[in-house]
Amino acid sequence: MMRIAAITLAILAMTGPAMSETVQLYAAGSLRGALTDVAKAYEAASGNKVEAKWGASGLLKNEIAAGAETDVFASANMEHPQALHDAGKSAPAVLFTRNKLCALVKPGLKVTSANLLEQMLDPTVKLGSSTPKADPSGDYAFEVFAKAETLKPGARSALETKALLLVGAADSAVPPAGRTAYAWHIAEGRADIFLTYCTNAMAAQKEAPGQQIVALPEKLSVGAEYGLTVMNGASPAAQAFAQFIVSPGGQKILIGHGFAAVK
Repeated sequence: MMRIAAITLAILAMTGPAMSETVQLYAAGSLRGALTDVAKAYEAASGNKVEAKWGASGLLKNEIAAGAETDVFASANMEHPQALHDAGKSAPAVLFTRNKLCALVKPGLKVTSANLLEQMLDPTVKLGSSTPKADPSGDYAFEVFAKAETLKPGARSALETKALLLVGAADSAVPPAGRTAYAWHIAEGRADIFLTYCTNAMAAQKEAPGQQIVALPEKLSVGAEYGLTVMNGASPAAQAFAQFIVSPGGQKILIGHGFAAVK
């Protein structure tokens, strides 16, 4: 990883304004804020442009596998970019940042890390998550449910049954412009507790300060590893952008958005 970061400046110099190119990026929706800022920094340094499509990582991976053209794919897990590599479409997946799940909670509901499982199991409490398989956030939420089984027998089935899959699917409701899906669903009463990435919860709380962020207790905690891959035949500009993401400058921007650096 450090070797990649060390050659970033040299490659940026090779892809300056005289050879300006456009890099196509497919990336997980949870990366929108962070990678938008990373792209702006890369554009300023290189003279190239980045055009991005944001969405659920599983759906984006399926589009690429079906022939959609892109240069760089940044996923909220390692599995999807590695699957593209295994299919002969791209370079191996590279771990570039980490995240974890938090609970976003509606105003007034008394939820703490200590009573979170009890509240999620309460039949009167609406529990939201993303859609497994289509979106890694949903897969991570179901990992939480599996861990809950070790604390309370029957919890896994109960949580999987009651979870409302409100985001991440191709037909999921789209929030109004300028709204985050998680804050919107909580505000509209479709969920009382929403399991999502801590970075998403932070963005939602900025939009709706009354909404609470509750850390998952250690025995329920689930981390997320984000991977990227560069597609076969991608230009030097695309290679440079991927390398810029893992460079100290790119990592600093990701950390500023609440992600964890890769050590």
